[in-house]
Amino acid sequence: MANSPSSRSMGTVAMRWHGDRLELLDQRLLPGEEHWITSEGASGVAQCITDMVVRGAPAIGISAAYGVALAARHAGTDDWQGEIERAMDELARSRPTAVNLFWALERMGRVFRACQSLPEAAEQLAAEAVRIHEEDLAANLAMADHALEVMDLQAPISVLTHCNTGALATGGYGTALGVIRRLHEKQLLERVYADETRPWLQGSRLTAWELTRDEIPVTLNADGAAAAILASGKVKWIVVGADRITANGDVANKIGTYNLAVLARYHNVGFMVVASSSTVDMALASGAQIPIEEREGTEVREIRGIALAPAGVEVFNPVFDVTPASLIDAIVTEKGAVRHPDLAAMQALFA
Repeated sequence: MANSPSSRSMGTVAMRWHGDRLELLDQRLLPGEEHWITSEGASGVAQCITDMVVRGAPAIGISAAYGVALAARHAGTDDWQGEIERAMDELARSRPTAVNLFWALERMGRVFRACQSLPEAAEQLAAEAVRIHEEDLAANLAMADHALEVMDLQAPISVLTHCNTGALATGGYGTALGVIRRLHEKQLLERVYADETRPWLQGSRLTAWELTRDEIPVTLNADGAAAAILASGKVKWIVVGADRITANGDVANKIGTYNLAVLARYHNVGFMVVASSSTVDMALASGAQIPIEEREGTEVREIRGIALAPAGVEVFNPVFDVTPASLIDAIVTEKGAVRHPDLAAMQALFA
């Protein structure tokens, strides 16, 4: 645990690595209960990803990397290579949209296929998972610096954010919420407006929880109140994360992000996407090619078993929407910022 990146993270952490097991904070139960789930194998990690015990593209990728490390640690000697391959396949099926998941698995796969023995694989895969975790934390800190350069502020501002992009969704500190943390550290933040983010309420359950714990001024609002907040003139930037960014700068993020981009353009408010470079998928030409996960209607019809709608009503429940690059003022990663993203600008930084 002493060598786990989580012990050096800033803010709350989503995971704790112990070498022989991975502990994941069950984010479904927050803010009411802080409960940790222990996984000693890849199947347990995959189930936690599917069930949204852990969520947020970077945290999903890091968790999957630790899952591969656990598969190697517990593999039998007869078919250890096959067991690890099957574990990676199972982890790949856990969530379809977050590209960080596949990026992390590809990276772990390269390390695995270079190993000549099971002991070597167990050692090397654990070390690589820790590196992925450490690199994500360092990337979050770099993103915050790049974002403030883009904003170029002379006085404190208020911002609006969507979903949860903080330490709970990453290796520590956060992507979009990391920018908000840095604004607060630099005394450039008046207030954060946090969308509640239906249907999983990541904004109210997680973002508001993180920010209040860190004594950062936050006002929680219903998703439908965002337009009224922007119309008031209180917000100068909307700052969000991403689950996948395509070659032309289109962005898939939590459902409701596209709404905010349209509102931002109408109200002349800056719209910034903050994500690690592992979220950028230059193999996809545009957002039209991003697979959008749809989940069961129960998530919308009820909350924790309490009915909000008729049991038989049909539900449209996409987890993500796609924001066109034309509505985005800046995409910020640890490699730098792309202002007014398009194919040429994206290729200049990520090709």
